[in-house]
Amino acid sequence: MHEHPFDRAVRHAHCLPFGAHLLDTAAGAQPRTRFRFWAPACKAVRVEIEYNASTDLVDMHATGNGWFEAQAACGAGARYRYLIDSDHGVGRLAVPDPASRFQPEDVHGPSEVIAPRAYAWQHAEWQGRPWSETVIYEMHVGALGGYASIAKRLPRLAELGVTAIELMPLNDFPGHRNWGYDGVLPFAPDSSYGRPEDLKALIDAAHGHGLAVFLDVVYNHFGPEGNYLPRYAPSFFRSDVKTPWGAAIDFARMEVSEFFCQNALYWLHEYRFDGLRFDAVHAIGNDEWLRELGERVRRSIEPGRHVHLMLENEHNTASLLDGPFDAQWNDDAHNVLHVLLTGEHEGYYRAYADKPIEKLARVLAEGFAYQGEPSPIHDGAPRGEPSAHLSPTSFVMFLQNHDQVGNRAFGERLRTLCAPQALLAASALVLLAPQIPLIFMEEESGSTQPFFYFTDYAGELADAVREGRRQEFAKFAAFSDPERRARIPDPNAAQTFALSSPPAPDDVCETQTAPRRSPVGEHDAWLHFYRSALAVRAKLIAQRIEHSRALGASVLKMPSGLDANALVARWRLADGEILSIALNLTPDPLPFPDRPDGMVVFETPPRTRDAVDAGELPPYACIAWLTGDVNSYALRHDARAVDAQRRDT
Repeated sequence: MHEHPFDRAVRHAHCLPFGAHLLDTAAGAQPRTRFRFWAPACKAVRVEIEYNASTDLVDMHATGNGWFEAQAACGAGARYRYLIDSDHGVGRLAVPDPASRFQPEDVHGPSEVIAPRAYAWQHAEWQGRPWSETVIYEMHVGALGGYASIAKRLPRLAELGVTAIELMPLNDFPGHRNWGYDGVLPFAPDSSYGRPEDLKALIDAAHGHGLAVFLDVVYNHFGPEGNYLPRYAPSFFRSDVKTPWGAAIDFARMEVSEFFCQNALYWLHEYRFDGLRFDAVHAIGNDEWLRELGERVRRSIEPGRHVHLMLENEHNTASLLDGPFDAQWNDDAHNVLHVLLTGEHEGYYRAYADKPIEKLARVLAEGFAYQGEPSPIHDGAPRGEPSAHLSPTSFVMFLQNHDQVGNRAFGERLRTLCAPQALLAASALVLLAPQIPLIFMEEESGSTQPFFYFTDYAGELADAVREGRRQEFAKFAAFSDPERRARIPDPNAAQTFALSSPPAPDDVCETQTAPRRSPVGEHDAWLHFYRSALAVRAKLIAQRIEHSRALGASVLKMPSGLDANALVARWRLADGEILSIALNLTPDPLPFPDRPDGMVVFETPPRTRDAVDAGELPPYACIAWLTGDVNSYALRHDARAVDAQRRDT
């Protein structure tokens, strides 16, 4: 925490050991900036600075091990580039700072010197929220209109029952739109969303509404345009390992490790993000480095502050969750629920097509569906590690997110792919189970609006992305016809982005080509459903899941005796009470002779409890009970009030 010398407002800065750093100067003195740049393939480097309507060229001094350094008489607002003379067959080239804090003219333009302490924080007392309270709302900043537009949505999200918003990646990308995972400058929030102080204002406002803010960061690759590192620092990458995005990043190299560690610390301390979600860490291929990163973050956090670290990891490495990381996005949970809801079984859903209800039971009881078993989509190789010893809160559970919607050819949401009653039942499971729930933007309104993969490339790269995207789907039966593949939206078209962008909160208009939301009545009913479920979670469940343990999940039977796509799962909460959830994802009623004891705290559809009392679980139903000391007056009052609200839907 830092204070500006001229006032008592709280201001934050993270001192990076590279890039442009404003130096402390005496009051009234001319500002100075230190520039530090790693370019091991260069013989000489100069920094070109535009400041106060003049341009200066400053020689940088080699300080050893590929580092160059200089100081210059310039301050915040100065624009600069590094002029490199490379041994790597490039000749002279002007490049942005790889640690640029802001790129006002996009990835190929100059970097800007930023004064991190210029922003005065209004909610400096904010210390975050415990992980057990977390309900995540994932959103794309560009699709929602930028930082200022999202700030206007915060009261609605707090009212919904969300406790944290998660921003898809912000780091600078080429063009005016990108779904976030093609960035090339990890320290620079993209200028199309607003300035750095606008991002800080959004985070500050969220804290004022009691909302934590998480950021999705991508450390496993750089996008295909605007990454100049190979020109002056080819040793940033490995020559012996290739990935779908090119040469693998060399995390074993000290300079590379420090670059990304500093990035994580920068977002958490300078911008006061409350946590990070690390994208596709299986593609990093260095679990030792991941542990080092997580432990370094933990050591840096001031006492009393809640900061949370999440992984996306296809390898299901449960041992990483025994250390500094709070949780992993549980793709197994989504994939098996998607199969149960839609019947789809191609692509990665192929690994969940066999006995999906048993896999869902294992997810609810043990965390991962794959804990070392052979995976049919990984050439039969074992996938995962045992996870039953982990707390349910070690897993983030969701029905939809940017990947599972945006990676579809036509960006369809589940609302258009399955019966709405089935989706409501599955949603209730996600919102009430002790795993940490995640909602994808507009999901809570029953939106049918697509969310596409979108970019803003030009020329040959645009052609390659468009055709590559369409070719990806050639192996799917529905796209075996080239004419149908040709109808897959062009990621680079402005219309593709427009169709992915939800309306402002007060705008409920619809079009025939792209329905924005459900009709107004349905929209309100979906919102009421989500608010009710999240109210039950907040009042009766969230405070008691930190040390909860799964007691198992059992598959229900059809009248014929065969397994049905239905189950009952149970968890012992921290105070000894039992949470039970029964789920029926079939269109038929099922025998249900062993009703759990306790008080019903949520049900869908209405009057499910009456059928259950008669020994039957209705079609597309989800019902939850609490058993134990829940019959105290305070808890009974809260639960019945919430339940009455739900029955009014």
